[in-house]
Amino acid sequence: MENFIMPARPENSNKGTFGKVLNISGCDNYIGAAYLSSLAALKVGAGLVALSSTKKVTDSVSKLLPEAVYLERKQGLKDIENYTVYLIGCGLGQTKQSKKDFIQFMKKISKQDKPTVIDADGLNILSEIKEKNDLQLSLPQNTIITPHPMEGARLLGVKLNDVLNNLEDSARELSKKYKVITVLKTHRTIITDGQQLSVNQFGNSALAKAGTGDVLAGIISGLLAQNTEHYESARLGVYLHSRAGEIASNDLTEYSVLATDVIRYLPNAIKGII
Repeated sequence: MENFIMPARPENSNKGTFGKVLNISGCDNYIGAAYLSSLAALKVGAGLVALSSTKKVTDSVSKLLPEAVYLERKQGLKDIENYTVYLIGCGLGQTKQSKKDFIQFMKKISKQDKPTVIDADGLNILSEIKEKNDLQLSLPQNTIITPHPMEGARLLGVKLNDVLNNLEDSARELSKKYKVITVLKTHRTIITDGQQLSVNQFGNSALAKAGTGDVLAGIISGLLAQNTEHYESARLGVYLHSRAGEIASNDLTEYSVLATDVIRYLPNAIKGII
């Protein structure tokens, strides 16, 4: 096994020590994504997570996760400089309003130049923006994107099979095109910054279920909040996510693991490396 190291937990600390994540996620049709990504970031050790979403989402998730902070979209946009890490896209939707929100947030995030994770609908909107070339949107340095192969194909403007048949080259091309760290999610997830490349050897079919991608995005964001280096946050996040899935499936079988179970077994994965 590779030598993974969890971020330090100094005794003389407070929630600010472990970072503040602004999670711009969820829409009225995808409430669960906002919940899963927020919970995962907290569970991996982030000091504070603020969920910026629609009123329906914040009202719903706050009943399940009282440990988070809740902001409507406009307030999240106004308070953006108060956070150390940004996660955007989980269950964001692809409505006209969702696209407008994504563009507004990314314009302000790019000026902050802080660690940023873009996932799911955020990636789909980004691919549309780049394809139309109607908006010059710069991404913060060392942004991490977490596409599955179809999202990767959209971002590259190629067919799905082009990605599936050339996974490592496609991941590198994504990193070079967008100047980001890419986490290309497959049965052996690939992490690359365009030069160095890692292939995760853990995980199983238990992770092939709705919501697990939101969990991964939250885990990586939570690690970034604790000052873990960007590339290492991606590698460590993928490892913890896949090991939690393996450990959960030992108890629950690969058939029955849910995204919430991956979060529930995350402490077991962490115990394995501390």
